[in-house]
Formats: sequence, C-alpha cells, structure tokens
Amino acid sequence: MGCLVSTPVDNGGKRRTPQDIGEVSVYVPGLRIPKSVDFYQSLGSHLSRNLVQLLTALRTRIAVLAGEGVPTVKRLTRKSATQHGGSTLTDLQQALEDYLPVLLGLVKEENHLMHKVQFVWVNQEDEAEETTISNAWYEVLSVLHMMAMALLLQANIMLLPKTSADGVQSKVSEECRRASVDVFLKAAGFLDYAVQHVLPKFPAELRRELPVDLQDGVLQALCLQALGKAADIQLGMAIDSSKATLAVKRRLACEVVKYWEQAQENLVNIPLMNGWGEKHRQYVKWKYVEAKAAAYYFHGLILDEGKSHGMAAAALQVAVESLEESKKFSEAFDTTPPLSRNPPLWGTAKYISEKISKDASAKVRINRDLYFQDKTTESAPALPDFALALKPDEYQLPSMHSCWNEEKTDRSRLEANQPKGTR
Repeated sequence: MGCLVSTPVDNGGKRRTPQDIGEVSVYVPGLRIPKSVDFYQSLGSHLSRNLVQLLTALRTRIAVLAGEGVPTVKRLTRKSATQHGGSTLTDLQQALEDYLPVLLGLVKEENHLMHKVQFVWVNQEDEAEETTISNAWYEVLSVLHMMAMALLLQANIMLLPKTSADGVQSKVSEECRRASVDVFLKAAGFLDYAVQHVLPKFPAELRRELPVDLQDGVLQALCLQALGKAADIQLGMAIDSSKATLAVKRRLACEVVKYWEQAQENLVNIPLMNGWGEKHRQYVKWKYVEAKAAAYYFHGLILDEGKSHGMAAAALQVAVESLEESKKFSEAFDTTPPLSRNPPLWGTAKYISEKISKDASAKVRINRDLYFQDKTTESAPALPDFALALKPDEYQLPSMHSCWNEEKTDRSRLEANQPKGTR
C-alpha cells in the first residue's frame, strides 16, 4: 500500500515561505521540493550500481534546480544563463522529463520495487511540513505536479508586461499571449492526467492521506485555473480584434466565469490554511469575481442592443458591483503572505476596468431613468450557459527508459552464469 509519514511544521522542518513573491500575473502556490532519499540503501541489493546512480543523479538535479528550501516565484522569474544557454525553468522542466522515464521502472509490477523507496517531498499548502510515502506512484504524482507548476511559473514570466520601446506603456506582446495559451493547456494536461490516471493508482485510504498539494480538489482547481487563464487570454485577444463580435466576447467571458467558478467549487472542502493555501483561495475568489464583471458587462450590452433595457441595466449593475468587489479581493490577495503585487493592467482586466467604470455606470443610470421611473428594480439575469471550449492537452506517460531493459538483460545473464545451487 505504501507507508505514509507526515511531519508537521512545528517539528522544525525547512519549509520557508518567502516574504515577497513579486509581480503576479499567474499565481503558483509554491513548488513542492524533493528531499534527499537514499536509493543505494533501498535499491542497492535489487538494481545495478549504474541504475541506482542514474536515479540518484536525476533526482538530485531536480532538487538543485528547484532550489534548496522553497524557491519563490520572484526568484524563479529571473532568467539565469546555464551551461546549456537556457533558463532555470527550462532546465527544471528538462530534468523532470529526463527523470520520469527512469522512475517509471519502479512502478512496473514485474520489477517488485513499488514500495522499496521512501520518497520525501516538502509540502507547500499542507500544514504538514513534508510527506514521506513508500510508493513510487507518489513520486510520479509529485513529478507531474512539479512539471505543471514549472509551466505555470513560465506563463507568469510570459504575461508580465514589458516596457515598450518608447519607455512609457507596459505591454504583453500578442506572441507571448498566444504562446501562453499553449503553455496553459500543456500544464492542464499534466494535471488532468494526474487526476484521471495517477490518483486512481493509490489505495483509497492512502489517497485520503496525500498532502493537500496533491489532493484531487487542488489538482482539479489548478487544472481549471490554467484553462480559465487561457480562455481569458483568448478573450483579451478578441477584445483587441475588430473582427470579434460582441456575441463572441460574451461567450468567451461566460466560459472564463465557469472555469473559475468550478475551480472555486473544487477548493471548498480543502483545508487551505497556511500562507500559500490562503493566498491560493484568495486568488481564485478574485479571478472568479473579475471574470463575472466582464461576463455581465458583455451580457448587459447585448441585452441593451436587444431592447431589454431593464435586464440590461440589472446586468450592468452586477458588472459594476463585481468590478468593485474584484478590486477588494485583489488587495486581499496581494496582502496575504507571501506578499505580491499586481503588474500594470492589460488585456481583459484593463478593458473592463476602463469600460465598466465609465460606459456601464452611465448606461445603468440612463436605463434606470428611462425604464425604472416607477422605482422598481429588475433582478439580474442569469448568464448564458455555454459549453466549455478549451480542454487540457492530451498527455501520456513516456515509455520506460531503455536502461531497464538493459538491467533485465544483465540480471538474466548473471543468473544464468550462476551455479544451479546458488540461484
């Protein structure tokens, strides 16, 4: 089944929550970090020295790249040159991809190694400092989680506005926006695979004892957040396009609301109580209400065009109130430790901040004067229910590394050369 050991924070663990994580366009609730394990002690009598050394080297590289203790978003957004010329995040992603095929040899039932190693990871959103589980699927799940988190950190870098050539206006290029959508869908693919295909590998009792970071609800919420951000990027590009109709913008805005609403629902029963966890909850609340403001704004405009002025005024009033509420949630998010800052507004957020504050408020007043002279008010109409268009990228675990075939061949050859009485 796998043995689980959780170490609470007050036991003197090494988890560190940074004081400031800098500008946040995409919130990532910390990286879980692998702690050292002794593959030689666990596997030395079962595997060749070369294969044990390979597992050790690959896992150590991940720990080094992720940083000792808890790396902050701020720290990882600094692109640092490496011997390969890439960034720290790119190297981390590659290290994870190199490790996974070798790791998969431990989950192969015929190898009988599933429960030989006690894998230790430092948690971020769980009250327990770290969790140790002697189940190789726990290691696979943790690696997939880190692969997704590294991509979301990469997306945050891509979506932080850069100062334009004139040195005045901060912008996020269309190229970065389009590329970020692919990054979000890929991250969602890792998380969706983890939920659909890796979590079911755990016995029910062990699955309930997984750290909060890897609970079904948190993984689902992170997947939906990635899809929600991707849909919001698409909405921002539609807003900038002269060809996109109001109906298209409303549909995209309503889809964004559904993604964030579902993300929020997945976190309802999750005990997110420490700094990273509480900040995560605040982020989802903020983005849900912000998305609601945009959806009701576009819905109100369409109702107004259709001469449903009373319903339009009610919808636009919700947009105005939601925008104000989102500002409060944004402030609460930034001031929840670890501290963060909002980058200059751009995309959908900038558009609705300007339009709702001016156009929507004015339309509400005009429509009320014309159609609510009897002082009655109309309740806000429900948003249209559109099917969600974006889906996570399809992902499959890689094939087991060829070193395991070589290991099997070498072991068979060794056994064949042994005297019959010693086999």
